[in-house]
Amino acid sequence: MASPTESTLPRRATTTTTMGDESAIPDEDTSEVTKLFQERLQAWKHACGYIEEYITATEKLQTSQGKEYEKVLKTVSNPLREGHHFSQDMGGIAGWFDNIRSNTQALSNSHQNTAKSLKGQVLPIFERLHTEIKNKNKELTKGVGKTGKAVDKARAVTQKHIELLGQHTAAFASAGGRITADQDPYVLRRQVVHRLNKQCMEENNNRQDLLAVQNNFAQFEAHIIQTFQSGMGQFNTVMSTQMEQTKAMYADIVGTCQCIPGNFEWEGFIKRETNILIDPSAPPRSVGNITFPNQNHEATQPLIAGSLEKRGKMLRRYDANYYVVSPAKYLHEFKTDDDFQKDPEPELSLFLPDCVVGAIDGNKFNVKGKDVSKGKIGNAFSMTHEIAFKAHTARDAEKWWNIIRECAGSHTSEQPISPAESRATSGSMASSPISPDGKMSPLQTQGITSAAGSEPTSAAPTTASTAPTSAPVEEKTEKA
Repeated sequence: MASPTESTLPRRATTTTTMGDESAIPDEDTSEVTKLFQERLQAWKHACGYIEEYITATEKLQTSQGKEYEKVLKTVSNPLREGHHFSQDMGGIAGWFDNIRSNTQALSNSHQNTAKSLKGQVLPIFERLHTEIKNKNKELTKGVGKTGKAVDKARAVTQKHIELLGQHTAAFASAGGRITADQDPYVLRRQVVHRLNKQCMEENNNRQDLLAVQNNFAQFEAHIIQTFQSGMGQFNTVMSTQMEQTKAMYADIVGTCQCIPGNFEWEGFIKRETNILIDPSAPPRSVGNITFPNQNHEATQPLIAGSLEKRGKMLRRYDANYYVVSPAKYLHEFKTDDDFQKDPEPELSLFLPDCVVGAIDGNKFNVKGKDVSKGKIGNAFSMTHEIAFKAHTARDAEKWWNIIRECAGSHTSEQPISPAESRATSGSMASSPISPDGKMSPLQTQGITSAAGSEPTSAAPTTASTAPTSAPVEEKTEKA
């Protein structure tokens, strides 16, 4: 059965003479086939070298990627900032970052291991094949190359005797048959045949060697391709393993993140910070439930508080406001008793010991004094006014009047004070001299009392003479 090489390789035409016989010295190069095989082996060697370089470059890439993953790992190597806000239990954000670190480290190790596998398992396959190709080239050179040289030597000897035969054959005709024995064309022809026979033997031996190499080359090339296939299969296994590991590690990172319950960190945060965070089940704070220092001090509790009506200066009509007499002996006026809607700044403040309280008249009574609610600067320009109050009932008016009178002390009048009387009182206060000791004279006190009770009643003079007064209060009013 013919070998694959014999069935596929084209047959070379032999060199023939004009009569169709083969030439004694073929017009061919005996080393042509050898050179062709050597060139082919060189091509296979270079192809194998390319694969080796490819594997080596891939191995370096894997090593580099392993180092790059080390850089990637450094981005998450530090503890989480404000890490105390995250639960340290598995299944949360902190656990997920631990998973990222471990998988990233594993990715780096995977690339390093892949580089080692390529260098230690795959690359040696092609390096051994490269050595085999080199040895095959040496075998070709030492084996077939020597037989080719023997053929060339035999052909040179045959060629020499053929030329010698031609010389003496030509000389035979001119010499008339007189030649030496060693120059006899007959002998020379037989010597040519002898050497030609040896040449044919060398050529046939060389041919058999070349044919054997040619047939063996088909098997050797099949071995080369099988080695390529085996080596690349091993390469694919190593790289696929690395890729599968990379895929699995990234899938694990994503899966760990997706498994974190949406309320895991929040519930842990609530549990850790219970003493700081707001309890949703706790009721809202209420001012009524809050206590503070001196909240119930006696100085903060009003002597009386409620609604009174005050007569206006311009329209002379009564408007209701909220009034309070404090333990500090101030009569404060507010628009309302609501402490929440507006800052409760007094609209009017009378220091009762400096005021004069008129007599009660049914549900009405008057208080004469200066508004001190505007501070030091405002008080300096404040005028003394008589303010007319009206309670809702006579009984309420009596309560208010009694408490205001007690706070005012001796600055009271048993008669109601009218606006005209107030002006008269102010005039007499301005014209009356003040005693050297800073107190008002009895005459001055008598005048104030008389002015306060100047209404045409029979009891007025007696009341004015007996009503207690306080000179220092009037002195402060005049100075202001």
